[in-house]
Amino acid sequence: MTDGSLPSPDSFTAQATAAGAAAAKILSPQQVFTAEWVRRKCQYGCGCYGKRLTCPPYSPTLEETRRMLDEYNTAILIHSPSAQERLRELVVDLEREAFLSGYYKAFALGAGPCHRCKVCHVEQGCRHPGAARPAMEACGIDVFRTVRTAGFPIEVVRDRDCPQNYYALLLLD
Repeated sequence: MTDGSLPSPDSFTAQATAAGAAAAKILSPQQVFTAEWVRRKCQYGCGCYGKRLTCPPYSPTLEETRRMLDEYNTAILIHSPSAQERLRELVVDLEREAFLSGYYKAFALGAGPCHRCKVCHVEQGCRHPGAARPAMEACGIDVFRTVRTAGFPIEVVRDRDCPQNYYALLLLD
């Protein structure tokens, strides 16, 4: 925008749904909950722990995440009932659009481990730093509490036939 004004965060919720998200909702960063147990679930329950730069122990710690969230005024929670990788691409695209629109601090958090590369080259560094973002849970965000507080659906997936719900977060300031 040439006049110095920023587009409303609502414009990014509209872009998210136009791009295929089921819904998007503006939250205060204080409505994004963090908890120590979340990263432990990554450490003792996910096969990607230590194997991807977007996962623990490489992703931001709980304390770093809370401090980062507190530096923002707006969070946009984006919901998709399918296509985890597409949601990750969508939120990174929105981050770029927000940045180019004047939200110079825009930052995206995805859902689940990044699978852009078949094998993450941890020692050599990320081959796709423009597209790779850590997952909310990898940063200690309690996705269940955050999502439920926002009024979106989320349940434990008990088997492959259960409906799935994926979430991403766009931070704006």
